[in-house]
Amino acid sequence: MKRMTLWAFAMLCVQMLDAQEVKTDSLWADSLVQTLPEVMVTGERPVVRAKAGKLEYDLPRLIEGKPVDNIYDALKQLPGVVEMNGSLTLGARSVTVVLDGKVTNMSTEQLYALLRSMPADRVEQVDVMFNAPARYQVRGAMIDVRLRHRIGDPGTVQGEVYGKYDQSHEASFQERASFLYNGGRFSLDLLYSHDHGKGFNTTDKEARHWQEATDETHLIENHEVMRGRSHTHNFRLGADYDIGKDHALSFVYNGAYATSHTRQHTTGTQTATNLSTQTSWLHNGRLDYEAPIGLKAGAEFTWYQAPGDQLLHSEMEGARMDFYTTDKQRINAWKFFLAQEHALKNGWGLNYGATYTTSVDNSYQYYYNEELRMKNEESVLPPDMRSRRREQTLNLYAGFNKSFGQKWMLDFSLAGECYKTPVWDEWDVYPVLNVTYLPKPGHILQLSFSSDKSYPSYWEVQDAVSYLGGGYSEIQGNPLLKPEKDYQLSLSYILKSKYVFSFWFDHNKDMSMQTLYQSPEKLLEIYKSLNFDFRQQAVVQVSVPFKVGQWLDSRLTLVGMWLRDKDSDFYDLPFDRRTLAGVAVLNATFKLPVKPDLRLTLNGFCQTGAIQGIYDLPTSGNLDLGLRYAFAGGNCILTAWCKDIFQTAGIDPQIRYGRQWVTNDYSCFRSVGLSFAWKFGGYQEKKREGVDTSRFK
Repeated sequence: MKRMTLWAFAMLCVQMLDAQEVKTDSLWADSLVQTLPEVMVTGERPVVRAKAGKLEYDLPRLIEGKPVDNIYDALKQLPGVVEMNGSLTLGARSVTVVLDGKVTNMSTEQLYALLRSMPADRVEQVDVMFNAPARYQVRGAMIDVRLRHRIGDPGTVQGEVYGKYDQSHEASFQERASFLYNGGRFSLDLLYSHDHGKGFNTTDKEARHWQEATDETHLIENHEVMRGRSHTHNFRLGADYDIGKDHALSFVYNGAYATSHTRQHTTGTQTATNLSTQTSWLHNGRLDYEAPIGLKAGAEFTWYQAPGDQLLHSEMEGARMDFYTTDKQRINAWKFFLAQEHALKNGWGLNYGATYTTSVDNSYQYYYNEELRMKNEESVLPPDMRSRRREQTLNLYAGFNKSFGQKWMLDFSLAGECYKTPVWDEWDVYPVLNVTYLPKPGHILQLSFSSDKSYPSYWEVQDAVSYLGGGYSEIQGNPLLKPEKDYQLSLSYILKSKYVFSFWFDHNKDMSMQTLYQSPEKLLEIYKSLNFDFRQQAVVQVSVPFKVGQWLDSRLTLVGMWLRDKDSDFYDLPFDRRTLAGVAVLNATFKLPVKPDLRLTLNGFCQTGAIQGIYDLPTSGNLDLGLRYAFAGGNCILTAWCKDIFQTAGIDPQIRYGRQWVTNDYSCFRSVGLSFAWKFGGYQEKKREGVDTSRFK
């Protein structure tokens, strides 16, 4: 009994912390698991537990007392999760975030906007999977955010009102309101958020552009200044009806409306004025049904429309470009799924199902030059584009899981998928294996193998041409772009429930990336998504948390990487490049010794140079400070911050390969801000999922 008491005390001092990832994107580029066993010491709730194929985190405990006010920021407190260039990553890999196990058609950007608009108090639990089994309809790393279900409570009303001001070079704002009603078997929730403000950035471009016809090198020095303003409205309505035990019906609607207006001026070798506007609408509805026999079925519809226009006047070395263009992308997508799970004898679990997705992309792009038309002269502008492109995907899967005593867990699944477009019609098979071993309490060893397939965005595969900046840069579509296939083997070990050691090797075949190329035929930079032969990564990661009394809670994450990018048919410049890179991340929270609940956070990030195709990515990093003050019984929270204090977070990519010579120096500004949140009715919230629109324009 005495030993059990000592163990319980030791577990109270454990806190799991974050491991990290590295994913670098230039402005133009498209680019631990841990677990305590299920049998725990009485009276101590574990922060993380191991289940077959996943790790269950008590996220509310991880963010307790930290200046976190939305789900997106809360996820960054998970071991292994790091934000890189505006994207969440898990163990040096991109990660799919879903809500309540529901994968939808929302884009990554729209999903992140939704997560930032949802209060952190809505989270009940988070499941982390480094390799998601096929039954989740996600391949690769996945984070499943489980929201609070309040069905069964008497009629109550709860909510939150939130406001944020952030001042960088220009000011931006966010206002949001959340509302939840619970009445017996019925639950209803509403959410609305409004993000708006102005933007400002600059780009200094220096290029040495070789022309084959004259064997001359032209020096290009441009200074671009961009000013813009935008409004984004996110709204959602969700309803759940609890028919009985494990018997429920739910509906959720997600909507978004966004507008942006941009004005860009270019001076230097080129003089140009570029005016553009963009508007987008998203409507997404999903109906789910769950039956007591382990059956789940559902249907989802997504409608997305994004019209835009551009007016460009430019001149460079005697050549003029004057045009007006309009374009629009419209996506209609349907998804139907059926899934069945069985709990068999002796701890065996069986699952199988099918998912069918179909989408139609109606897009166009028209160029106009009235002056040339009046003169009856031939235009040098790209041809107009109008396209109706249909995609179909059928996924069939089966899998099983098994626990062998208290120490071994096994989860295996196999999926077959058919992908059909006007260009591709092929079947692929995707195995996923997760083996977890718990040698003793607080120690976890996990071995995983996974395969994955990623599809290009809809606009990338259209035969369209767009111009950046003053027109020196051109974005070209690629109708022959292949989906990329990824294979990964990983091994993770958690020591004493807090020290995380991970190793993984990743092979990405037909890696798709948008890369810059200076045309030898004319003064033009080409940005086009191409398939490399492959990308390989070998990564070692260590995450070490440490605490000092009650006043310091911190974590240090170190990552070492070996990277290799190879493409044997990259224009006239085949490459096979390798490099070593490293990352260090520090997160610390100080509880100040004053009477109010006042906490100070310090977050630091540093990454050494890396490569991305023929790009060289220099060293970058940032240092952020935050201050959180909770009062009125914790119902009111005031947060202040200063991010990127030394203005070093931006990455300025450059190319020095063959005759390719380009440097892009992007502006980077520190930001200071203030937010206030007020909760009423003992606010706790429920489930609502996001929509994956990552392939939309």
